[in-house]
Amino acid sequence: MHLDWLEDFLTLAEERNFSRAAQRRNITQPAFGRRIRSLEQWVGATLFTRTTAGTALSPAGETFLGYVQVSVRDLYRARTSALEVADQTGAVLTVAATHALSFSFFPHWIVEHAPHEPINLKSDSLQACERMMQRGEASFLLSHHHQLLQTSLDTRDFLRVEIGSDLLVPICQPDGAGQPRWTLDQAEVPYLAYSPESGLGRILHADWAARGVKPPLATVLQSRLAAALLSMAVDGAGVAWVPLSLASSALAAGKITYAADETYRTEIAITLARPTTSLSKISEALWSVACGN
Repeated sequence: MHLDWLEDFLTLAEERNFSRAAQRRNITQPAFGRRIRSLEQWVGATLFTRTTAGTALSPAGETFLGYVQVSVRDLYRARTSALEVADQTGAVLTVAATHALSFSFFPHWIVEHAPHEPINLKSDSLQACERMMQRGEASFLLSHHHQLLQTSLDTRDFLRVEIGSDLLVPICQPDGAGQPRWTLDQAEVPYLAYSPESGLGRILHADWAARGVKPPLATVLQSRLAAALLSMAVDGAGVAWVPLSLASSALAAGKITYAADETYRTEIAITLARPTTSLSKISEALWSVACGN
C-alpha cells in the first residue's frame, strides 16, 4: 500500500468524479483508476460505487474515509515535526491563506505579529487551503469565515480564533457622472460570481438565503479569485461582491463604486485556524499572540 493511493482516495472522495480527480492528481484517468482498484484490493472491499450522478463512496468507503483523513494528516504532521527537530526546515512558519487575504490582510498582519520569522505563505482557494490543513501541509489557515457556513475544519481536530473583520460589498464601474453603472433595483444585472470552490461565494449565498435577499443577477463570469472579479468590475464587466479590505483602494481612487446600499452587504470574520495537536515553538508563539495571550 502506498501513500499516493490514500491521497488518490481522498481526492476522489472530494471530487466524486474520476476525470476531475485524475486531473487534480496530475495523472491519466486510466492510471488513476488502476491505483484506486489497487487500494480496493489491499483493503479487500469496494470503496466507490457508480451512480447516475457520478461516483459515490460505498458504505465501506465512508468508514474508510474517516480513518484515512486522520492518518494522512498525521503522517504529514509527523514528517514536519521530525524535520523541525532535525532543523531541516529552518523553523519556518507555514501559513495557508485564501487569495483575497493574501493580497490585503496578511502582509500587514504577519509583519505586526511575527516580524522576524521566516514565512512560507501558501495562497489558494478556501477548498484547497482546507485540504492543506487536513493533510498537515500548513500549520495555520487564514481565511474569511461566517457562522452560517460550516467548513471541513469546524471539527474537534481544529481550533479557530477571530483576528479581524471584513465586509463583502457589491461594487461596479461608475458611469460618466460617477454613479454606479448597474444598481440592484434593475431587472437583470450582469453578475461576476465566485466559482464553487471559493469560500467567499459560499458565504455570500448562505447569508442571502438566511436573510431572504435575492438580488436580480445573471451570471456572466465565474472565478475563484476575488482579485479577478474586482479587476473585471473595474473594467465594466458587471457587479461583483468583494471584500472591502481588497476593494478599498479602488473605491478611494474612483475606479469602482458601490452598486447597492448596506442591505446587500455581508459581514464576515477574518479567522486563523490551526490543528489541536502541538505545533513547533514559533507556531505556538504566533498562536498565543493571535489569541491575545
